[in-house]
Amino acid sequence: MAYPARLLSDGEHIEYETRPHWRVLLVPLLAFFLIVGVSAYLFGKVASNSEWQDGVRWLVFLLAAAAFSYWVIRPLIFWSTTLYVFTNRRIITRTGLVARHGRDMPLSRVNDVSFNHTVLERIFNCGTLMVESAGERGQLQIDNVPDVETLQREIYRLHEEDDTRRRRDLESGAASGGETAFGGGGGTDLPDDGT
Repeated sequence: MAYPARLLSDGEHIEYETRPHWRVLLVPLLAFFLIVGVSAYLFGKVASNSEWQDGVRWLVFLLAAAAFSYWVIRPLIFWSTTLYVFTNRRIITRTGLVARHGRDMPLSRVNDVSFNHTVLERIFNCGTLMVESAGERGQLQIDNVPDVETLQREIYRLHEEDDTRRRRDLESGAASGGETAFGGGGGTDLPDDGT
């Protein structure tokens, strides 16, 4: 599931697009084998000639289905519906299948980009990316980012390119006397109060 190009603004293009690191699927994989193994063992242990055999097997099946849904299917859906997109103008996060959650952070508001990773995350080459913003909501934390150190550098590069583009647009608008990036013409928009 790629980020739809129709949702990008004019002149905006995707620089980097990723999902959470594949290591988040290790627990569901282990849970899958554990649930299947325990369920098969319990199915085999139920005496085949007992009168309550069907009830116990149904109970084992229902418990296994509930555990499978919670420990395997739910994390798999979360992983497959979570998307981190970095464009030349903003950082976009989207997650959810039916109820979608998203956050966009313009690169022009980025103040600081940092990362951290544990020893295990260093082995898997992933980590947590924290982007500080000048906006109301402050910090954007993105967990389980693949190749987090490289992405941190890329965000700084994209931020610098965005600053350069905005300065160039502002200067070309002011030099031509036309519309500026702030929506005004060549003059001021202050009211004339006679002073």
